[in-house]
Amino acid sequence: MPAPMEPDTTPEEHRQRALLLADLGRYDEAAEEVAAGLQSAPDESALLATLARIHLAADQPTEALVAADRAAAADPGTLAALVVRAMALTDSRRFGEAAQIAGEILRAWPEDAYAQRTGAALLSESRNGQEALNAAWNGVRVAPSEAEAHLVLAVVAARLRLFDLAQRAYAEALDLDSAIGDAGQDVGIVRLERRRWARALEDLAEEASLGAPRTEPDRFPVEQPTATPAPSNFAEPPAISRPSKPVLDVSADSADAVLETIRYGANGTLVAAVVTAAMTLISTGISRVWAGLIGFLVFAAVVFWFRSRLTEPAGLVLARLRSGKRALVVALYLTFAAPLFLVAYAVVGGLPTLLAGMVLAAVAEGLVLLRRR
Repeated sequence: MPAPMEPDTTPEEHRQRALLLADLGRYDEAAEEVAAGLQSAPDESALLATLARIHLAADQPTEALVAADRAAAADPGTLAALVVRAMALTDSRRFGEAAQIAGEILRAWPEDAYAQRTGAALLSESRNGQEALNAAWNGVRVAPSEAEAHLVLAVVAARLRLFDLAQRAYAEALDLDSAIGDAGQDVGIVRLERRRWARALEDLAEEASLGAPRTEPDRFPVEQPTATPAPSNFAEPPAISRPSKPVLDVSADSADAVLETIRYGANGTLVAAVVTAAMTLISTGISRVWAGLIGFLVFAAVVFWFRSRLTEPAGLVLARLRSGKRALVVALYLTFAAPLFLVAYAVVGGLPTLLAGMVLAAVAEGLVLLRRR
């Protein structure tokens, strides 16, 4: 009788292996482990969120945001996906969207200790203020015995320059868990948030101490333990190895973004040009003013739409198009140029200038239609 076959590795087993590898600083191997799990479960939210955390730990916010977006799309409204997406947005300097997600976290889980302290810290990263401080206090109220709640309160207070409160909160965090003092040296993704807040607090303390008078040793920024650190149980953190290639293929998403940009931009320019031409029957001066305004708005909207739809650097997308889809990249450049002829018409006048913008937009649209055939 043949021996039973060993069951295939489950997505969760791949995820657990990735966590162990990440704890050793081997982020490249951890990402490969997640990639293996995604082959059998491409829409597994937990795997995608873990991949996003790996990229965050490896200081790769662009790749992290791609994975976080897919995790949120696969399982909308889950806390893990929202948290990692907010961190990726913050590291990508998209602070408005990050603040919005942090607010959603705080409203959706008002009595969850992890959600409250994490939401407060994320909100303070992107839009600090009284709301973030109130949320940090609520995190302490919900879980007064958890050191990370007090650590977050210290971070939020320090960002608001409330150094007395920050010092007391940090001291309480150390009393509850002395390992907090070495949290900034942690490696891995299991305690990614703790390391993130600890490093933020270290940076804030260093920044504040540069301008603080040395005659105030009791203030948070110039606290003396920084000169004589307490003994640490942590060894030197291991060297990390970052993922060298992306796990998720986003070329299809980028191509869709380019097509949408061309379609919206070219059609918008054509409509604006037709309206401008019709207005010349009433008044050439009015039509030129209208063309200048609408041409600038269309150009700005096209650029903003293109950049906001991409999940990878624009230069990388354009380089890929130039190497394989030159007609598409030509159509994209024509889409960017077409509304500028409306602005040129407003400056110099003349129907040929207006017609040139219409022709460029029409050619861009035609190149896209020919590509689909």
